[in-house]
Amino acid sequence: MSNLHVQALHVHPVKSLAGSAPDEAAVEPWGLSGDRRWALVDAGGTVITQRQQPRLALASARPLDGGRIALSAPGMAELVVDVPGPALLEPVVLFGKKIETVAAASAATEWFSAYLGVAARLVHMDDPAVRRPVDPHYALPGETVSLADAYPLLVATLASLDALNSLIARGDHPAEGPLPMNRFRPNVVVAGARPWAEDDWRLIAIGDAVFRGVRECGRCVVTTTDQTTAARGKEPLKTLARHRRIGTSLAFGRQLVPVRLGTVRVGDEVRVLE
Repeated sequence: MSNLHVQALHVHPVKSLAGSAPDEAAVEPWGLSGDRRWALVDAGGTVITQRQQPRLALASARPLDGGRIALSAPGMAELVVDVPGPALLEPVVLFGKKIETVAAASAATEWFSAYLGVAARLVHMDDPAVRRPVDPHYALPGETVSLADAYPLLVATLASLDALNSLIARGDHPAEGPLPMNRFRPNVVVAGARPWAEDDWRLIAIGDAVFRGVRECGRCVVTTTDQTTAARGKEPLKTLARHRRIGTSLAFGRQLVPVRLGTVRVGDEVRVLE
C-alpha cells in the first residue's frame, strides 16, 4: 500500500442525511455512484439541508439495488423508497438556482414531514448528465454535478483533520474538539499526506480514476453540527476563520471533478499528478 492512500469512502444518497461507507464506489461524471441524487425541499420548493434542519444529521439513507434507498431516523419505522419513474419535472431551488427533479412517492413526504415536524418533500435527480452544470468559473464544458453543494466530489485528509484539531485544542473552544471527519462529509478520505497538502492538488489519480482539484471547499454551519446528536457548537468555524481563510472561504478539503472514470477502493494508492 502506498503511503498516500484512501482511508475511507463515503456516499450520501440523500443530501444532508447520514450515508454509508462502502469499500469501493464507481466514479460517475457527476460524483460517486448514488451520491446525493436525492434531496428534501420545503413547501416553497427550496432544498432543505442541515443548515435549516440539524436533525437531518440523525436520519440516514442506505443505498439499495437499482438506486432505491432505505430511510431510517429516531422514532421512525424504516421506509424503502423506489426511484420514481418518468414523471413531470419539478423545479427546485438550490443556492438560488433552479434544478429540475422528479418527486418521490408521497410516502416519503409523509415520512420526512412527520420526522421534522414541517412540510418536507423528497425529490430525485433523474438525469444528472444534463440537469445541473458545474460552476462555469471552474468547469470544463459539459461537466455536471448531482445535488451536492457545488462539485462532484470532496476529498479531505486525516493529516489536515489532525492539524485542525490541534489548532482547536489551543483556541477559544478546546472542549469542542477533537472533531471527527464526519463533520466535513467528504467522499474520499486520504491517509499518509502532510497537513493541508490537498490545497495544492491540481490533478490526482485514485485507482483507475483521475480527478481535477478545482478549488478549496468553503465550510458552513453544518460543520458545527454534531452528527450524532444534532447539537451545534462554535467549532470548527471559529478556528478556520482564524487560521484557514482562503479568499472568502473558511477552507477544509478540496473539491474534485472527475476527468477519467473508474472505480475507487479503500486502500487505493493516491497519486498526485500535478
